[in-house]
Formats: sequence, structure tokens, C-alpha cells
Amino acid sequence: MDFSSVHNIHESAVFEAIASAAPRYPGLADNTDLLADVACVALNRVAPRYIRHDVDLAFFLTERERAENERAIRDAVEHAFGFVQARHAMSARR
Repeated sequence: MDFSSVHNIHESAVFEAIASAAPRYPGLADNTDLLADVACVALNRVAPRYIRHDVDLAFFLTERERAENERAIRDAVEHAFGFVQARHAMSARR
């Protein structure tokens, strides 16, 4: 069985949002391990939606759903940066 085409639609959008927001977080922006943590926290805050082909989004998402997804991703990424930044700061004090 080959399930390699199955993926969460939010992954690419979250990765793009992180790349866009990273310059606002200089303590994290150059640390790929911490950015991966940000991605995990953000992805865990948005409901997963799985598809096989990206073109499927055109058929399954309404404009309202797209706008809601964008807002949810933006909020999740901002939360994730704050969360990881706070955790990193706490661990640096130890």
C-alpha cells in the first residue's frame, strides 16, 4: 500500500507562516530545531484536514473555510512562537 500522497493541508501553510513570522523572533529565527518545535506546536493547534492532492482543496473548501483556516493558522503560529520562545527562555535560565 502506498499512502505517500496523503498529507495534512495545513502543513505547507503553517511552514510558510512560520517563515514569514520568523524575522519578528530573532532568538528563534536562526535555530532550525526551535522552528521545528514552533511548527509542531502550531500544527497541533489547528484541526487536521487530510487530502491526497492539493487540487482537492479547490473542490472541498469554501471561501469562508479558507479564510477561517488562514486565521486559525496565523493565530496558531503566533501562539506557537510565544510558547516556544517562553520555553526556550526558561530552559536557558537553568
